[in-house]
Amino acid sequence: MKAFLTFTIILCFTIITQAQDLKTTNEITSLLKDNGTLSKLHYPQSVIRFYTGNNSEYAWITPEKSDQPETAMLLLEYSYRFGLSLSDYHWDAISLQKLRKLRDTPVEENQKEKAEFDILMTDALITFINNMHLGKYNPLYKSSYIDSNDINGFRSDHILLNARQQTDFLKTILEVQPKIKEYTDFQNYLNTLYEEDDCIAPQRESEKIIINMERLRWIDTHDTSYILVNIPSYTLKLYHQDDVFDFKVIIGKPNTKTPVLSSSIHYFTTAPDWKVPQSIFIKEMLPKILKSPQYLENHHYSVYDKNGNQVEISSSKLKEIRQNPYRYSIRQSSGCDNALGAVVFRFDNSYGIYLHDTSQKQLFSKDERALSHGCIRVENAKELAALLLKNDGLGNKIPVLENAMSEYKRKDFVLKQPVPIIITYLTCLITDGKPVLYKDIYHLDDSLENMFNQNK
Repeated sequence: MKAFLTFTIILCFTIITQAQDLKTTNEITSLLKDNGTLSKLHYPQSVIRFYTGNNSEYAWITPEKSDQPETAMLLLEYSYRFGLSLSDYHWDAISLQKLRKLRDTPVEENQKEKAEFDILMTDALITFINNMHLGKYNPLYKSSYIDSNDINGFRSDHILLNARQQTDFLKTILEVQPKIKEYTDFQNYLNTLYEEDDCIAPQRESEKIIINMERLRWIDTHDTSYILVNIPSYTLKLYHQDDVFDFKVIIGKPNTKTPVLSSSIHYFTTAPDWKVPQSIFIKEMLPKILKSPQYLENHHYSVYDKNGNQVEISSSKLKEIRQNPYRYSIRQSSGCDNALGAVVFRFDNSYGIYLHDTSQKQLFSKDERALSHGCIRVENAKELAALLLKNDGLGNKIPVLENAMSEYKRKDFVLKQPVPIIITYLTCLITDGKPVLYKDIYHLDDSLENMFNQNK
């Protein structure tokens, strides 16, 4: 009789628990079908996928003893330490105090309120993860696209589900941050700053750090070897495992900006000839040629027709070129005064720009070097080329490279492992543990600062 009574009690408890679990599931499922609820979410499809993976059960309002919910809430509360804004994470509807209150409420009470809170907290965490990894104002991906698509193998709902299964929930979430050194420098600086009696940086400095951390979140690289060109600091850094090599560069003038992009260098060429872009030929060179035909010979330029045939210059031909300039092109042969110098580094991009040596070495002594038509000129290009060969396991080809450059012999050097090149726009960097601000030469900061300030 006693055994039967015990069995009956256990059975009743099981039935009650299952009924409560079913009620929870029904509340979550019902709310995720409600347009009013979905309209409040930043990433509704991601939230739906998350709860599908979680069997439509509460993720945070759970009776189990776990520090994950409070850790997750504190992470949101301290979002400013990552250059992010608490207002993006439903802080008008969720809080640590409310989480504790709802968790202490009897399981069968306030089911709808608990479900609403749980869903909003999930959306807040998914938003935080997306903001940390991809940035809030990523020009490549709108939030609706991120919500519906796999971005290079990344899905925030998968990250959050996985984090809940790990012993170190916090570490798993923070792992989504960019690994690029410039970003980790910013994050380490903020961590140190806020650990010192919760002090903050001057407002201008803080704004610069926030917008430049955002830009670095737009860069997708996990490579240990890459080239980073920073436009405002006129610098190129070659990262190879634990080594960093610094170079000065010349970048595009404000009216012929060097674009922000990511690509890979597959090869470089010594003693290149230069096919002059049509815009430069027509706007800048043609007036000089018409004024003095000797300009072509003095600078080792040749003119070609649309079929690629070299044309001889005469007064009648110059008249024809002036009337129909788009039928002609101009090239500069290789040599010591070639605009591309002794080596050019090619990488795919839609802007038609490249990285190259230059015959005008004296320009690197200038502090402000926004002087080109958009391409990037690098000081000590031979050293950069030699490092790329060495890092690629082709150090034996360095003497061949040096000979080809010194004697202006055309030769392609193909890398076994292409090197990523990132051209970015960072108006602030951490140097020797302190923020250094750079001139906003293309005036790109204001619009991004305004976006963040509107949502402080």
